Amino acid sequence: MGKSYRDGGDVTRLIAWRRLRAARPALFCMMTFALLASTVARPAVGTLASPARAVAPQLRIVVAENFWGSIVHQEAGSHAIVTSIITNPNTDPHAYEPTTSDARLMAQAKYVVFNGAGYDSWVQKLLDANPVNGRTVLNVGTLIGKKVGDNPHLWYSPSYVTRVAGQVTNDLKRLDPHHASTYVQLHNAFLRTALKGYFGEINAIARKYHGVPVGATESIFVYLASALHLNLITPPGFMKALSEGTGPTAQDKAAFDDQVTHRKIKVFVFNIQNSTPDTAALESKVKAEHIPIVAITETLQPAGASFQVWQTRQLKALAAALAKATGH
Repeated sequence: MGKSYRDGGDVTRLIAWRRLRAARPALFCMMTFALLASTVARPAVGTLASPARAVAPQLRIVVAENFWGSIVHQEAGSHAIVTSIITNPNTDPHAYEPTTSDARLMAQAKYVVFNGAGYDSWVQKLLDANPVNGRTVLNVGTLIGKKVGDNPHLWYSPSYVTRVAGQVTNDLKRLDPHHASTYVQLHNAFLRTALKGYFGEINAIARKYHGVPVGATESIFVYLASALHLNLITPPGFMKALSEGTGPTAQDKAAFDDQVTHRKIKVFVFNIQNSTPDTAALESKVKAEHIPIVAITETLQPAGASFQVWQTRQLKALAAALAKATGH
């Protein structure tokens, strides 16, 4: 018997194939080549395809506060998972109590960034309780040369911000050398593009309102006032006492009251994130004298904003208040 087939369709296709071969040998060769090529390219059932190139795992980075976290995220790009612990604008960072989940995050992190200078002493306690080999830690206070007792609001200094961004880039290059060139590009973009509006507002205020006397509830504004060339005349002891939640001396309080009642300050800067009955009373005194008030916060407001958007918005509000107070 001749060779059998499963159905008539197979016979029909075989006859058509033979006629095509006889009529168009060149086309037949081309089709045969294409069939062989596709067969080689497609692995047979039960065989393993070539393994895909391994993707390097993302760095796990934990940052104590979201103002530094925003900067780290922009410096690291898509090559890291950046988690900030303090993100709620209603949270007072000075009084924050860490959770067990915070401890787990610290234990899993390859890189930890925190403010230091006594601002977030809970971080060092978590790190000491969860020692990890190979973990890199950036204490901003130590980098800048600030210790406990110094003004810890380091992110309100433009020069400190750029210095921290540079250190973060150096740390990322060492932790992930494969993407070193990308980190350099991200750093340059952060300084030249992302911070362009931020530095533009700072320079504009410094030129236009150089030496204008202003007041503030806390030391949070000290570094920025210096960069803006404003004359912050509130007694330093008064601002430090309010920042730390202690009462100012009678002498400092009398000096502050005199500056307000005699309108010696043109603008008053108020930290709404550390509002207490004492600071609320101060705000009322300032309002009674019709002195413009500028509200600022310690952490990002809103929580999802970037560092530069948050700071630039505050700077614009300050510029508007200065314009109203000085008439230009």
